[in-house]
Amino acid sequence: MEIRVLRYFLEVAREENITKAAAFLHVSQPTLSRQLKELEEELGRPLFVRSSHRIHLTDEGQLLRKRAEDILDMVDKTASEFKSLDEITGGDIRIGCAESSGLSFFMHAARAVQKRYPNIHFHFYSSGTDAVTERIDKGLLDMAVIVQSADLSKYNCITVPYKDRWGILARDDDPLAGKSCITLDELKDLPLIVSRQGIQEELLFWFGEETPRLHIAATYDLLFNTTLMVKEGLGYPIGFDNLVHTGKGSGLVFIPLSPELSSPMHVIWKKYQAFTPASKILLEELEKELR
Repeated sequence: MEIRVLRYFLEVAREENITKAAAFLHVSQPTLSRQLKELEEELGRPLFVRSSHRIHLTDEGQLLRKRAEDILDMVDKTASEFKSLDEITGGDIRIGCAESSGLSFFMHAARAVQKRYPNIHFHFYSSGTDAVTERIDKGLLDMAVIVQSADLSKYNCITVPYKDRWGILARDDDPLAGKSCITLDELKDLPLIVSRQGIQEELLFWFGEETPRLHIAATYDLLFNTTLMVKEGLGYPIGFDNLVHTGKGSGLVFIPLSPELSSPMHVIWKKYQAFTPASKILLEELEKELR
């Protein structure tokens, strides 16, 4: 299975059209069609369903698409690392990060590095802890900032002196809006909107034996999207403070949980990881920032 052919495959999957993909790749349509057919023969599975006007992926094609994206990410990352081994003036750094207002310390360090080395480029991958640590484990990220529980024995880490406080979002005209905090008893019968990852970790512990009786109206990945759900009355999102605007004119309020629930922040990277010069510079700046 050649890297070049995987790039061809992904471009056809994106375009859903052989002619358009061939034009973008600067190859002839018969050549591209032949390469895809040979790939299907090599894997022993049909990857595309073809029609007169478009082409789309089979289930097997969807699986290959995910694997090919990971493979090519690793290939590109490796090529970038070797290119920058002797190039301290530049390079690429791939960073995973969850949603948190505490990331300001990281961005301050990144900005300090950028001022000294304008040709260092940062590539941020934003997602939950599970998705971020999976990419760390695969070697697709140089480091990550996580704000939820993880098995830190697998990683080197720097603990950041910052914690995210959990609470709910509500409309500012809601009967709950004037409360300074909200308890488990008050949440039990409310339609809740929870993070797919959060309900599996910290919130499971906080809700305890009440978890099976919760009224989960919806789940989310990014808290910002839940502001529209709140305004439409779909439910009450549970998430971190300071991620969305809840000040004057926002129509929203944040009400912290009681007893308080907070999540720690860590910068992690794989044990025995060989850092590029650019990544080493950023790590040194982060350590300086946190002294």
